[in-house]
Amino acid sequence: MNDFDFLHGSWDVANRRLTAPLTPGPEVWEEFPGQSVVRPLFGGAGNIDEITFPTLGDRRGATLRLFDREREQWSIFWSDSRTGRLDPPVTGGFAGDRGDFYGEDTYEGRPIRVHFTWHRLGPDAARWEQEFSLDGGVTWELNWVMDLTRTGPATVGL
Repeated sequence: MNDFDFLHGSWDVANRRLTAPLTPGPEVWEEFPGQSVVRPLFGGAGNIDEITFPTLGDRRGATLRLFDREREQWSIFWSDSRTGRLDPPVTGGFAGDRGDFYGEDTYEGRPIRVHFTWHRLGPDAARWEQEFSLDGGVTWELNWVMDLTRTGPATVGL
């Protein structure tokens, strides 16, 4: 249940994102910084974070992670200040220092399968990756990578 305890605290986030996921043609990636603060909930059975993207105007995101004790798996929910909606969750768990989480969503009106991967890289570093699939998970396209570097311990406020 405490799989995400490593994430509590504040982080600098180096983002690398595909500008046009799931479209034919050459891949174009953009890079931009972020800062994130992650707070624990429910004694380790959840956490919440807010990330700011200073070079993208006033854009912010929030993630809510909750551990389902009965099913023994995590649900991860994302919300973005541009839409104000809570996206469908991805669910899964960790095996060692790697966490895999899958879900169903839509992208530009098309049904997709979503895969988040979390990598614990020690006490002060982590990586998150997002992939989309149009064919039910047969093939995947990596479209966003966040490399996190710790800047401080867990804080009380977001």
